[in-house]
Amino acid sequence: MRHIVLLGDSIFDNAAYVPGEPAVIEQVRQRIFATDLATLLAVDGDVTSDVAQQLSRLPEGATHLFISVGGNDALGKSHILTTGDGSVIRELSQAHEEFGSDYRAMLDRVDRSNLPITLCTIYDSIPGLERAAVMALSVYNDIILREAFARGIPVVDLRLVCSAAEDYSALSPIEPSAVGGGKIADTLAHVLQNHDFTSTHTSVYVP
Repeated sequence: MRHIVLLGDSIFDNAAYVPGEPAVIEQVRQRIFATDLATLLAVDGDVTSDVAQQLSRLPEGATHLFISVGGNDALGKSHILTTGDGSVIRELSQAHEEFGSDYRAMLDRVDRSNLPITLCTIYDSIPGLERAAVMALSVYNDIILREAFARGIPVVDLRLVCSAAEDYSALSPIEPSAVGGGKIADTLAHVLQNHDFTSTHTSVYVP
């Protein structure tokens, strides 16, 4: 029996944004084997440094960890794109360094669980998202991918999983809709059932 745990933010904890429709955790449970378990520890609004608190609630018997975090870290720096002066590059550079430090610290802590890990990138096809914001998100995804490659961790590239307008909630466009949640759940289930977690090479999963 496998017991997967979802850590991170509202990409996984999206129930409030899909009223009357299944949330990501429900869709994951529908797609894994009947003998498997899935637990949601991700919290809407949490940032990278909050994953440590989520880990403190890790259920006994957990076997696989899926992490989708970083979007709220980026959201907290959105003011950088509206400064309108030459400080933008400096602030983006600082944001890159700060997120890199926080993300590495988070992964170091998660690594101590000695459980298989899968990381998710931050999606960037959000309806109405300005081109400058898409560029800024690449700064955060650069960290996620670099750390995954350095540690041999598989990656779910949410930029390609949720690439259509229908993948985002009508209540809040930065959250996954039931359609997008289904795509995310499909990809997580595929990773769980097909990835060789003994491998030291990074595999990137897309639909």
